[in-house]
Amino acid sequence: MDLKGKVALITGGAVRVGKAITIELIEAGCRVFCHYNRSKGEADELRNKYPDIKLLQGNLNKTETTRFLIEQVLNLEGTIDILVNSAAIFPKSPIGQVTEKDWDEVFQINLKSYFFLSQEASKIMVQNKSGKIINIADTSGLRPWPSYIPYSITKSGVISLTKGLAKALAPNVQVNCINPGPVLIPDDYSPLQIQQAIKKTLLKKTGTAEDIAHAVRFLLEDGDYITGFVLSVDGGRSIK
Repeated sequence: MDLKGKVALITGGAVRVGKAITIELIEAGCRVFCHYNRSKGEADELRNKYPDIKLLQGNLNKTETTRFLIEQVLNLEGTIDILVNSAAIFPKSPIGQVTEKDWDEVFQINLKSYFFLSQEASKIMVQNKSGKIINIADTSGLRPWPSYIPYSITKSGVISLTKGLAKALAPNVQVNCINPGPVLIPDDYSPLQIQQAIKKTLLKKTGTAEDIAHAVRFLLEDGDYITGFVLSVDGGRSIK
């Protein structure tokens, strides 16, 4: 896919990995819609640097937001070529302390929104007989973390969702998934936890948000014969 002029929506696109993806696609020539929820300051900073970016605010904890986002893209551009589902929350949730509210929130944002955004966007992509969806999962989707079980389950669901959508939307819409490893260590990690995360990789180092963004661009720009694929960008963690 030639990315110049393509219309892309990136959820969670103002911070962390989402921000790197937003910048990557802008610099590739896409017309980018950057979704954010609470990160208005970071979103405004992106617009100051890239005046053509379009910002969309919305709380993905509400299903109606998914329809609103796609409608806004269509109202302004008339089509959508690329959807990158990147928004996620990462709550620590030790067994015995998880409430039903905690469970519902992480599933709504990390999985349910991915499905309904993909469903809405794919209606246009199928009509156009062209489109690409990239989902951001996690290595925990393959090897769950005991202190983050609900989060890990959502990421397993994202992997399954990717494969199901790839089958349902073939042959004209391609759906792929990226599993990041330790690319942006959580701020609350201790030095010991950071070292443990690095030790679990084969390459013995952390990656960067830009590593994930480059992988997204590869799947969009050069992956025209790839669908239903889960690409681990994790320094070898998933096979260690």
